Amino acid sequence: MIEAHFQAILELLAAFPFISTSDVTFDKRSSYIGFIRGDLYFSDESLLHFRELVDLRQADACPMYVYHYQRADGSLVFRYDGTTHFPDLSKYPHHKHDGDEANVIPAEKPTLVKVIEEIGALLNG
Repeated sequence: MIEAHFQAILELLAAFPFISTSDVTFDKRSSYIGFIRGDLYFSDESLLHFRELVDLRQADACPMYVYHYQRADGSLVFRYDGTTHFPDLSKYPHHKHDGDEANVIPAEKPTLVKVIEEIGALLNG
C-alpha cells in the first residue's frame, strides 16, 4: 500500500508544470508506513523542502510534516509545520511561519497538493 502512495506522489508532482526539477526520496518503513523527503525547484528557482511521515493506517495519514518554501536567495517565504512549540495558537499544533521565523500564524494542516497550489498562485502573481 505505501508503494502506491509513493507512486501517487510522483504522479502528483508531474502534474504541475511550474515544478522545474524534483529530488524526492521514499523510505518504506512497513507496508503502511513511509517517510518522504523532497526538494522541489520551481520556475523562478525558488525551492520547497518537504518531509512527511505517512501512516496509512491512521485517519490522519500524515502525522508529521514540514513544508518549507524559500526564494532562490534562501530567504523564507513560508513554512508549515505541526511541531508542538506554539500551544496558544488556535489551530495548535498546526501553524505557518509567514515571511520570517518570528511571524507565526494559526493554519489548517496543509497537504502537499495545497502547498504546491499556494506556491503556484504566488508564482502567477
